[in-house]
Amino acid sequence: MKTTHPSRRTTLDYFRWAFAVTFAGLVLGGVIGWAYGGAAGAASFLFICAVLAVLEISLSFDNAIVNANKLKSMRPEWQRRFLTWGILIAVFGMRIIFPLAIVVVAAGIGPIEAVRLAATEPSEYSRIMEEAHLGISAFGGTFLLMVALSYFFDDEKDIHWLPWIEKPMARSAAIRGIEVAVALLVVLVFAHLLKVQQSHEFLYAAIFGLVTFLGVEVLSGFLDAKGSSAEMARGGVGAFIYLEILDASFSFDGVIGAFALTSNMFVIAIGLGIGAMYVRSMTIMLVERGTLAEYRFLEHGAFYAILVLSIVMFLQSLVHVPEAITGLMGAVLIGVSFWASIHWNARNRDT
Repeated sequence: MKTTHPSRRTTLDYFRWAFAVTFAGLVLGGVIGWAYGGAAGAASFLFICAVLAVLEISLSFDNAIVNANKLKSMRPEWQRRFLTWGILIAVFGMRIIFPLAIVVVAAGIGPIEAVRLAATEPSEYSRIMEEAHLGISAFGGTFLLMVALSYFFDDEKDIHWLPWIEKPMARSAAIRGIEVAVALLVVLVFAHLLKVQQSHEFLYAAIFGLVTFLGVEVLSGFLDAKGSSAEMARGGVGAFIYLEILDASFSFDGVIGAFALTSNMFVIAIGLGIGAMYVRSMTIMLVERGTLAEYRFLEHGAFYAILVLSIVMFLQSLVHVPEAITGLMGAVLIGVSFWASIHWNARNRDT
């Protein structure tokens, strides 16, 4: 099989598989829609699949940048596995199995019954998913908050986009566990604003999100401590697990938000799966082209977007925040950081 050297790959080369998945997904969405409601159903399902794909891309662009930062230290074969195995986990794991698992636990029914419910009673399936939204928001919000805080509370971080915020945070990293303390303080504030029964569920899910993040960090540290003999694992397995859990946290909001458009789990899986494929392709392109090194503040913008997304997920335990607003805020932060990077490059071109 002939391969293209990374430096010679065009943008079309990076997104070739994404285009193929888009075509196959839309055809499949149209077939499912035709089975449900003829030509009108096919047109409706095609439109919903397209909207969900755009929603996933807008919500996960910052995820692509963070993924690219992690992938830089991964071996090439694990980068490829992330694009292949990872996309299968993202589509089938997060977009199909995860919602079904929530229904199984929340409703106390078996997996087969959950599939039957999704296929024949989508409104009931959607209702159960909505009821589980509090725990999902707490878990995902806490995990993403720790991802963002761990980036800013880093005493080795020497590039600062907003120095008046980031320099004090970097200096404060000398205080052991400060990011955990900040995350717990935020969790307690939101838990205090909820009713007693809701606060218990929120706290339990949030602590589970915190423990999950710390568990991934412990695993990565263990692999790192084993030295050069575990280089493949450290540059592959640990990072791969981290990226998959990170992708899952980003996906929570998109999966729940998708039910505002449709209750059909198959259409949700197709639409969000198409978007996930573009995010994966974008990640590989950022790594191979060295975009993060060329635009020094782009990574900062992504982590600020993650920080905002985590707070939005917490807020959703109190009020409904439209997914369009969430995606727009992330896009604005990344766009401003991109502009700031171009401006910095122009000022320092001759220095």
